[in-house]
Formats: sequence, structure tokens, C-alpha cells
Amino acid sequence: QVQLVESGGGLVQAGGSLRLSCAASGRTFSDYGAAMGWFRQAPGKEREFVSAITWRGGSTYYAASVKGRFTISRDNAKNTVFLQLNSLKPEDTAVYYCAADGSRTISASPKEEDYNYWGQGTRVTVSS
Repeated sequence: QVQLVESGGGLVQAGGSLRLSCAASGRTFSDYGAAMGWFRQAPGKEREFVSAITWRGGSTYYAASVKGRFTISRDNAKNTVFLQLNSLKPEDTAVYYCAADGSRTISASPKEEDYNYWGQGTRVTVSS
């Protein structure tokens, strides 16, 4: 079992930045080679893919809407995945979830159904 806990959300003005963290416990990244992803769900909308990173961090993936503004990274020694959010826009307002996909190590999926562990989410609100 893997438990994921997100943190770092909050209220920020448009153009501002936040850094989200996702701490894993249970099984460590060193013995659970998992791709990690970030998804978000805005009010009244379906959850959508934001970004993903392979187990060793060699490859990263981004949704078109965040590419160039968000950066995903991970520190396997600390069992933590990060999402740096820059140049935030009101449309980035959502609950952000991190997820683990234990079936992949050298790739990462943008599909929700491929992730088998999820955190509870952290809320990001961007004011205009």
C-alpha cells in the first residue's frame, strides 16, 4: 500500500506561484518503482491530467494548458513529488491530486485509470 498526501495549495493572485508537494508513505519509491502524476479537478468539471514523471525522473509530460508554466520533479530519497506552478491563471483554480502508477517505471501515463493510488488533494485558488 502507498499513501499519498498533497500539500502546498492555497490562494494566490494571477501571475503568482505555488509549489505543491506529494509525500508518499507505506512503500518507498526506492522499492516501489512508480510513475507519478498530477491531476486537477476544477469546480463543475471532470478531473484532468496535468503532468507526470517517470520513476527515475528521466521523462516528464505536461498537458498543453500548463506546459511552460508548471514543472514536475521528484526526490525519490525523500519519497516526494513536486509540482511547481508559475504564472498562475484563474483557470488553474482546482483541487490538485497526485497519483502513483506502479505498473510503469520507464514511462508515465496521462490516463486516470492507469493510476492505482491517489491522494486526497490540495486546493489551489487563483484570483484575478
